[in-house]
Amino acid sequence: LAEFPSVVEAVRCAVDIQQNMAGREAGLPEERRIRLRIGVNLGDIIVEGSDIYGDGVNIAARLEGLAEPGGICISGKVYEEVRNKLPTAFEDLGEQEVKNIREPVRVYRWTDVAADPMPGMAGAEARLPLPDKPSIAVLPFINMSGDPEQEYFSDGITEDIITELSRFRSLFVIARNSSFTYKGRAAKVQDIGRDLGVQYVVEGSVRRPGNRVRVTAQLVEAASGNHLWAERYDRDFEDIFAVQDDVTRTIVSTVAGRLDDVGAERARRKPPGNLAAYDYLLRAYQHVHRWTRTDIAAARSLLEKAIELDADSARSHAFLGMTYVADWTWGTAGDEALDRAFASAQRAMALDDDDSWSHVLFGHVYMRRGQPEIALNYMEKAAALNPNDPIAVAIKGFVLELMGRHVEAVGWIEKAMRLDPFHPDWMFDVLAFALYSSRRYEEAIAAVKKMKEPPYWVHATMAACYAQLEQPDVARGALAALEEAIERERRDGNPGASIEVAIRRTQTYYKSRDDRDHWLEGYRKAGIEV
Repeated sequence: LAEFPSVVEAVRCAVDIQQNMAGREAGLPEERRIRLRIGVNLGDIIVEGSDIYGDGVNIAARLEGLAEPGGICISGKVYEEVRNKLPTAFEDLGEQEVKNIREPVRVYRWTDVAADPMPGMAGAEARLPLPDKPSIAVLPFINMSGDPEQEYFSDGITEDIITELSRFRSLFVIARNSSFTYKGRAAKVQDIGRDLGVQYVVEGSVRRPGNRVRVTAQLVEAASGNHLWAERYDRDFEDIFAVQDDVTRTIVSTVAGRLDDVGAERARRKPPGNLAAYDYLLRAYQHVHRWTRTDIAAARSLLEKAIELDADSARSHAFLGMTYVADWTWGTAGDEALDRAFASAQRAMALDDDDSWSHVLFGHVYMRRGQPEIALNYMEKAAALNPNDPIAVAIKGFVLELMGRHVEAVGWIEKAMRLDPFHPDWMFDVLAFALYSSRRYEEAIAAVKKMKEPPYWVHATMAACYAQLEQPDVARGALAALEEAIERERRDGNPGASIEVAIRRTQTYYKSRDDRDHWLEGYRKAGIEV
């Protein structure tokens, strides 16, 4: 962390560092290069002795997390001060939601040198190969309503179209998480196709004037940029489900060319009988995907309202159950949270057993109750219902890990990461578990280090890995980091955070005693009392 009296000099220093690092390491193999990320912000700070903190510092830290390896991200305030003053260029990434900052932050990315196309990817020389079936990414539909409060609606429409397309086994559909990295960004469709490894891109917009809704959608061939199909729908809001079905059916028939062959595979969700309830469900989507404690609480409130208005919405019950699972995972609630999740899963399944999320929720509950055999049955059904859902695929991999099928587990988790190239951090977490069990400790450490905002419990994984690598000093450092992270978590309002919660997965989840003992051995070597 460095403080500068001049914002121009701060950015100049950042550029010098990155350019000189790239030059000094040009002859080194990739595994020996040091790839730094830098964030620069302009704002007030609080000074206490040799320490500085405050929102100005917090935003700089979040910008660093958004930067690519070897890259720089700056805030909008910084950009306004340095543009036309330095011989360097920045690309506008739009407003970004960042953790623990109330308002979105305008972000600009340094573009003077070739860097990774997106965070976590390996650069142009390692573009993702095209799948062996038609592949599609649905970009976030643009909110044209002129009201930022309607953003959730356009996002929710996009997510539902992704979900419906994902049910077609004849297609390879990129997950919502990766598609939404392009939200608010100006990017060429050719670059998007290469970054995500897809042949086709769907773009669109949503306008919602009163009780009417206008949805436009277009299907683009990524390599050429040619438009294959475009349509505009002007309907009453009550017809929104018919619009989504029309968009999905037309895309599949255009791309796959054989709608009749896959028609029997469709597992249509049952649309909510109450459109106000559906509105609450769309609002809850964005909070569930963020998966922070604050967002989970907000999602639960919205989902409870949705269920009050439409008690027959299977998806609302399934997502409500996931909020209880999140409470248990974070240690903010005990086993009663799993009981509530189980009841939600039963209700969702009774309403619609073709909704993959009902099966995902059951799998979660049984997995956390230490019954991986039952969990696997549900996760296999979820993955069969929606083979393009990276969450179902990744959790199936984790359940296989708990069953002792470590090689298969790694394969399924890596498949989920391919479906979602910009996947959430927790997939690195479950991959690290499978790699540890496979005695691939260095790869497990590398997976954890790729997490942008790791939860406190991953430090226990790091400690066990370093201990197994006979690096006791580094293992003790990881243990100290775990204890510090637990204290921060408690200060931030989670009194249930503890070492016991951090390691309970390895004590209760695994079917094999040998696997459990392998983890306990690593913990004990690291100095964790178990």
